[in-house]
Amino acid sequence: MSKNGFTLIEILAVITIVAILAGVVLSSIAGLDSAGNINTATYQLKSLLEGARSYATANNTYVWVGFYEEASASPGTPGIGRIVVSVVASSDGTTVYTLPLSTTTAIDTTSATLLQVYKPVKINNVHLNMFPAGTGTGNTFAMRPAISSATQQISPSVNPSLTTFRYPVGSATPQYTFSKAIQFSPRGEARVDNSSNSIAPVVEIGLQPTHGTVVNTASQNVVALQITGIAGYVTIYRQ
Repeated sequence: MSKNGFTLIEILAVITIVAILAGVVLSSIAGLDSAGNINTATYQLKSLLEGARSYATANNTYVWVGFYEEASASPGTPGIGRIVVSVVASSDGTTVYTLPLSTTTAIDTTSATLLQVYKPVKINNVHLNMFPAGTGTGNTFAMRPAISSATQQISPSVNPSLTTFRYPVGSATPQYTFSKAIQFSPRGEARVDNSSNSIAPVVEIGLQPTHGTVVNTASQNVVALQITGIAGYVTIYRQ
């Protein structure tokens, strides 16, 4: 009478196949998680920018969208892994500051100078980055409109804003100081509020996924958000 069963070699073969399939599944899940993070960040940021522009035009005032990148494991400490975005508005409809500016000037000298439009939003697992400029010949990531200079980008490596503000606004001991900002005028115009302080054809924000505090340089899932200077419209370009 014969007995049916599995040999040791067959069992080892099955275990090997299961391990390989498990690795493929986990890799796919990690990829989907990274894609989900960058997608969430993209649409959150687009919504905040559009909301800031709408607030500026509806209330005939100036609005600033500030950016701060912190280490995801150390809130409040500059680093990589989490973007903090704060939206504030002039309380009296003026720019608060006087041009030309040559040194950094806090525009929230008192808590009455600015209004906190939205509480700061924290977007995890995303890094602000600079990408090679588009060719300006099409509608893809590589052919997106070209920025006029590096000063028209929001990135840790370009000029800081000359008009900083804090959270809480006017606080002597702030949790965050925003030194990267985009300003919207009552007409809806967008400009990077730094040493150039000029309206450019487009302003760009580059987003790249991270794993904690480590930038995922191997990922091709990167995004460039562009805001037109005159109209303040936001367009998403994906690689």
